Amino acid sequence: MESSASSSAAVAAEGAPATGEQLAVFWHEGMVAHDAGRGVFDSGRDPGFLDVLDQHPENADRVRNMVSILRRGPIARFISWHSGRPAHAAELLSFHSAEYIEELVQANAVGAKKLCEGTFLNPGSWGAALLAAGTTLSAMKHILDGHAKIAYALVRPPGHHAQPDRADGYCFLNNAGLAVKLALDSGRRKVAVVDIDVHYGNGTAEGFYHTDSVLTISLHMKHGSWGPSHPQSGSVDEVGEGRGLGYNLNIPLPNGSGDAGYEYAMNELVVPAIEKFHPELLVFVVGQDSSTFDPNGRQCLTMDGYRKIGQIMRGMADQHSNGQILIVQEGGYHISYSAYCLHATLEGVLNLQAPLLDDPIAYYPEDEKYTMKVVDIMKKCWKESIPFLKDI
Repeated sequence: MESSASSSAAVAAEGAPATGEQLAVFWHEGMVAHDAGRGVFDSGRDPGFLDVLDQHPENADRVRNMVSILRRGPIARFISWHSGRPAHAAELLSFHSAEYIEELVQANAVGAKKLCEGTFLNPGSWGAALLAAGTTLSAMKHILDGHAKIAYALVRPPGHHAQPDRADGYCFLNNAGLAVKLALDSGRRKVAVVDIDVHYGNGTAEGFYHTDSVLTISLHMKHGSWGPSHPQSGSVDEVGEGRGLGYNLNIPLPNGSGDAGYEYAMNELVVPAIEKFHPELLVFVVGQDSSTFDPNGRQCLTMDGYRKIGQIMRGMADQHSNGQILIVQEGGYHISYSAYCLHATLEGVLNLQAPLLDDPIAYYPEDEKYTMKVVDIMKKCWKESIPFLKDI
């Protein structure tokens, strides 16, 4: 049996936080019961001429791998596990309208309903959504009660597209928004939300669009509105209204921004905004669909990029919120790589000195100047070998 001394030395060798702090992970197995079905990608449609239909990208396998990598991966020694719970109806009304909650209850009673494009409430979905909301609230309360400084709500279905009065983008209940409301109701005067999911956190933004007590920041690919359920564009001119004017900051990034682009945006835009806002608590909304191999995004982040973002978030928390961060899971649809990117993100938040896992598949060049060099070489080749392009 390994001695405590040798075990401590092994932990130190892998860059354990000097304080020996643990990451409190909140999870409940009941969340795997949500099944959005099969079809052509997320549409639920069967055209009749395909032998094999896609499993909906927001499926249980993606989070099963997230759970397993945290239980059995090298970060496991830094994690304490806590059971989630279903949210109570009254808790949901802090963010959502009573009419919308009743709509979801009735849809559940019917048994199955398509709420909007890509978003299906099937048998088991409502129970999973209540668990996701309640588990996130439990993680926030764990911080508010002083039991931990860092907690992670590993939840599904995701929530950041769910607006006060409608479902959107695979989301039924806004888990992060409910947690922010709990923090405000518990006496925190200012809360900042930083969302790095590849899609605009429109639901969270909508919920706090008219207040100056919550700063919502979303880094996302430039995708615009995708229909009636998602009227917001995520553009830079959606900045809040009334008292909230200036407190919703959108950072729509070009496709393929990658590690260097995200790190630059964090340091040049997010960090100064947080410094000006002086939050008493940070909510870090994570989605691994910004990764280089995700089927639902095009941003090309690797494990290194996620790890760096986690480190930046930790630095801001240490400076402004006494190290307190609630991390809330959103998207991330590559079944295996999303788990790796989550692991790297949490390594960064824990401020570990060295990576615990190597990146298994990120073989894209990391030098941001590399693409420009390749383009220059191709242009020279075209000018020399293709007559009609000689003057470009």
